[in-house]
Amino acid sequence: MSAAGITAMQQGLQSCEGCGLLSRPEPGEQEGRCPRCDEELAFRKPASFQRTWAYVIAAAICYIPANVLPVLTTTTAAGAESDTIMQGVVLLWSPTGWPLSIIVLVASIMIPSAKILALGYLLITTQRGSVANNEHRVQMYRMVEFIGRWSMVDVFVDTFTAALIQLQPLMSVEPGPGLIFFAAVVVFTMLAVESFDPRLIWDSASSMAADSKEVTYA
Repeated sequence: MSAAGITAMQQGLQSCEGCGLLSRPEPGEQEGRCPRCDEELAFRKPASFQRTWAYVIAAAICYIPANVLPVLTTTTAAGAESDTIMQGVVLLWSPTGWPLSIIVLVASIMIPSAKILALGYLLITTQRGSVANNEHRVQMYRMVEFIGRWSMVDVFVDTFTAALIQLQPLMSVEPGPGLIFFAAVVVFTMLAVESFDPRLIWDSASSMAADSKEVTYA
């Protein structure tokens, strides 16, 4: 077996997600605790596929009302007007407001949908035992994990606007029901990223390498 086909689990080593220390559990124990930060260790996250699929499906379901229902309701003397995310992007587009419009478009529509599609792709290819483009898939996971922290930009913009523009009785701004679903999408995708174990991507390649060695020496 080549060195590239050997995983830490096959060597009985566990990687701490808290501090990154690679250690070996005590003799006779399946799981252990990190000797550096006392974090609970596991060779693989339990029920990673099941939990990740549940969060991804929940995020996909909430994504529809998040874009269909209004996220802001503006009340003026002329009446109340509700706007969805896309309507807000159009209203913000102006010679001076186009940067904010692009930020809302990317953070509210493009990033959540891209995260859901990327997580679905990682789940399907990993469960099917694909060994192609493992490095690219790990990079994709890390990118999804990195951009996830910026997914609350739209929620922040809407709540900040609602808190800032309160000129009652002339004008008031309130968050709409779509904002709740959008926040749910953000939370579910973040939980999905945390539930997915990227180490599973390499398990199929390691198994194939082990099988190839057995066939060679048979």
